[in-house]
Amino acid sequence: MQVRDFMITKVLTVKPTCTIKDLLAILYTNRIGGVPVVNEAGNLIGMISDGDILRYLSPKPVGFAGLVYIIEDGEMEDVLREKLQTKVKDIMTKKNILYVSPKDDFETAIRLLSKHHFKKLPVINQAKRVVGVLSRGDIIQSIAAKMLED
Repeated sequence: MQVRDFMITKVLTVKPTCTIKDLLAILYTNRIGGVPVVNEAGNLIGMISDGDILRYLSPKPVGFAGLVYIIEDGEMEDVLREKLQTKVKDIMTKKNILYVSPKDDFETAIRLLSKHHFKKLPVINQAKRVVGVLSRGDIIQSIAAKMLED
């Protein structure tokens, strides 16, 4: 079996200039947890996930033993509104992005997903363009469907 047998080919991507607010709308509307970030040519340049967003939006403790927060209760919504205008490029994962090709063995992809605890793995062609995505949930559904048919 190869990655091409399990990958999602209808891939949603975002540009690095997309705002966090627009990204949230994409994730929410499509019920997904992350997307590849691509340049104008469609080449993979990063990944962004719901975890990246949560880490960025969470209040940062300061002061003695982290007991004091910068944000007062009344100001939280204002801070969130401001942070939602941040560009994806400012918080996306840019380094050490792992990916697979459609021709890679299925086992290779499973090893990468499990070893690194990824939820999604981009699939790129020889030109470094995103042509698919592998997600843990889709792999489990495919395996279950194949095994339960027997």
